[in-house]
Amino acid sequence: MATEVTPLAPIKLPAGPSPLTPEQKYWRTFTSQLLLPTPHSSPVTHISSPPPPSSTSLTPASETFAITAGSRIQIFSTRTRKLLKTISRFGADDAAHSGTIRRDGRVLLAGGDSGAIQAFDVGSRAILKTWREHQQPVWRVAWSPTELTGLMSCSDDATVRLWDLPSDASVQTFAGHTDYVRAGEWMPDQSSGLLVSGSYDTTVRLWDPRISGAGGSVMTFKHAAPVEAVLPMPGGTTVVAAADNVVAVLDLVAARPRQLLRNHQKTVTSLSLAGGGSRVVSAGLDGHVKVFETEGWNVVAGLKYQSPILSMSVVGSGAGREDKHLVVGMQSGLLSIRTRLSGKEKVAARERQKEMQALVEGRIEEYDKKQGKKRGRGWEKATRGKDYTGEGADIVINGNDRGKIRNQTKWETALRKGKYEQALDLVLDPPTTSRTSRQDILTLLTALRHRSALRTALENRNEQTLQPVLKWLNRNLEDPRIVKLTTDVAFLLLDIYGEQMGQSEEVDRLVERLHQTVRRATEWSQQAWSTKGMLEMLMAGG
Repeated sequence: MATEVTPLAPIKLPAGPSPLTPEQKYWRTFTSQLLLPTPHSSPVTHISSPPPPSSTSLTPASETFAITAGSRIQIFSTRTRKLLKTISRFGADDAAHSGTIRRDGRVLLAGGDSGAIQAFDVGSRAILKTWREHQQPVWRVAWSPTELTGLMSCSDDATVRLWDLPSDASVQTFAGHTDYVRAGEWMPDQSSGLLVSGSYDTTVRLWDPRISGAGGSVMTFKHAAPVEAVLPMPGGTTVVAAADNVVAVLDLVAARPRQLLRNHQKTVTSLSLAGGGSRVVSAGLDGHVKVFETEGWNVVAGLKYQSPILSMSVVGSGAGREDKHLVVGMQSGLLSIRTRLSGKEKVAARERQKEMQALVEGRIEEYDKKQGKKRGRGWEKATRGKDYTGEGADIVINGNDRGKIRNQTKWETALRKGKYEQALDLVLDPPTTSRTSRQDILTLLTALRHRSALRTALENRNEQTLQPVLKWLNRNLEDPRIVKLTTDVAFLLLDIYGEQMGQSEEVDRLVERLHQTVRRATEWSQQAWSTKGMLEMLMAGG
């Protein structure tokens, strides 16, 4: 009977330290991406979800979010990500803007290219109110954080207006801007009804409805480019504004910019809060989403999308409005929804993973007993099968006949035939630094060392065949995970070819480079030991 021959087990190096920070790991949990095309592939210009209830509100926040694309507004569920309703009651030539759901989920507000503002009943899609005071397109509408009937609008006619849902006319008009007003938000509810707006006249203005003089503007910040987005911070003393590719952090107490963040390459189009207000997320025409921490305003995470981003929002869910979805709208007409598991969903996912692991390892009965779970005979029969549990079953073990290993590489064939030098040449030619090739080299060298055939594979080499080995050593000698293997190969090469040094300029150059690599690695090792000694002294003194 022929001895069974099995393929060599690939050498797996221990994993190094994770290059991901906890913040990056958190944002990578926004997985299970759902890509949806919009009707007629219209660019997604706005994404909104109901804000958290104000401190005085008893109304729970709605579990929906709205997508504005072309002449349609689509309403999705934050729980299932399914499309719930589509509102398309706009004119053929009238694009919708800034579809915004009220925090109770019952009324939706939208502006349009015609200058009209419409309020829709979400349940019936009926138009509740239409205002036509603006003379040019209305790009931004927003519900008051404190009153269910209060709202604001920003228009290309350079005005910001306040409205009350039962009224037929605007309540107040702010006319301090001199160009299109494309961005606007209410300040947090503790700020006594203040508003902030951003305009193409390159200014950000803070408005106080209680002041009638000077149009109600109480503070103005000048920028170097048109303002595309504004975002008040929860404390009510800071506003973040996007102008061109710069994100400015504006201090309202000191009345000056605190930070200018230049991390985007193209215009920043959207800003959103995350992490309960401890993070600010930006998105731009460069296709990048960047996450800033609000202590030092450093970038802590980022994502890249395949198309310029026109709108973005971190959508919360639940009573605490925990981050649930990262929703991104692109110029290409694609809507991306990335979702993270949280709370009970996380626990359920972990339990499913443990159950599958127990099933694979054959510990399913032990797992069921620990969990108090009972499985019927039908499950056991379906998973085990008659061939394994039937009385008198024939058990046949088919060996792998010598010479019939499938998908075997050329260097593995040479190794099996005892052609060690040829196997090493094959695995080193052509030289490459890819992960697969590096694993093959490590596997072969380890097998040669175990067979005491390493010297045989390295002997009888000329100037051309010796160079790939030296080049591989120079690339990998400093890797601490394989230092024992690389030093064994290096010592053997010096022992075999030491007397022949000086006969080849190229080989001498590679050996000199190897010498420098060894010296550098030795110095690093000495510094590491010295640092370890100092740390041990500090720990002992503490």
